[in-house]
Amino acid sequence: MNRVKSILERRSSGNTASHFDWTHFTRIAVAVPLLLCTAWSAFGQSVQPGHLPTRKQTGPMTPAEEKNLAFVLQWWREVVESRHTELAVNYAAEDFIQHNPNIPTGRAALLKFFQGLGPAIDPIPDHLVHPPGVEGAKGDFVWLVFEHEGKDPKNPAQPVFAYSFDLLRIQNGKIQEHWDSARKEPGSAPFIPSTAPAPSTWITAKPTTTERQNLAIATRFEKDVVEYGHIEYMDELLSSSFTEHNPGVPADRAGLREFIHNLPDHQPQEIKPVWKHPPVLAFANGPFVVMMWEKRDKDPSDSNLEYTRNYFTILRIEDGLIQEIWN
Repeated sequence: MNRVKSILERRSSGNTASHFDWTHFTRIAVAVPLLLCTAWSAFGQSVQPGHLPTRKQTGPMTPAEEKNLAFVLQWWREVVESRHTELAVNYAAEDFIQHNPNIPTGRAALLKFFQGLGPAIDPIPDHLVHPPGVEGAKGDFVWLVFEHEGKDPKNPAQPVFAYSFDLLRIQNGKIQEHWDSARKEPGSAPFIPSTAPAPSTWITAKPTTTERQNLAIATRFEKDVVEYGHIEYMDELLSSSFTEHNPGVPADRAGLREFIHNLPDHQPQEIKPVWKHPPVLAFANGPFVVMMWEKRDKDPSDSNLEYTRNYFTILRIEDGLIQEIWN
């Protein structure tokens, strides 16, 4: 299928402008509602009705994983939101690995970036101004899903909810690595490919039986339905009360199936055992399955160059059925 024109493109175009990443966190907060809407119009998509805001959810965690999540949220409150870069040494490793294509790797580069966003906020708020809507931790990974509300430009009375994703890896008590769904901005620092090991290298937590089953269900949906186009499996994989949080497509199972079926380029293909484009990271955190892909895009500052970015899908699975998807 053509990923640009169909629901499948939620893996790539869906994050075009909805990502409220570190690059924008302080500079363009007021512009986020507009960005959420222009993401869809840029790809010929319109906002679909019926999407509701996400209820707050947290994945199940061990005490060590709870500590990792709390550590990351404290970093986010003090350093990311409040820009107290003098505190970064308490959180980020000196050889911090950055996968956001707009920010060079290393703690020093990260501090320089934040220092350029403006003065620190005093006093530091005792809570996150913009907390994640869905969050969790598994092993050394902490994952966050942020919700952003905008307005449909064709119907200002209709709110639009879009999502951004951040994944962090903890090592030796510090934040060692960060991925998000940002695209490279014109004029940002030259892109230098990462030489870090594949993120799957760091999957050390042993999944439960249910988590293995949930990962298998998510894999079947993302590979057999999304990649190979077999929408006839949607009824057995998606709950009858399923919710799709991508505002560019219908919110319910029946609407989503019909939407994909009516795409001009929809054509089921022979399902093969292997992915066409496998995720570089996939793990289950209780009912949640976190999947991350890599994609090569043209550099907006030089079309002769390319850069690598990441995109995400988070699925919530209960009773053997997919209940919600964020992407």
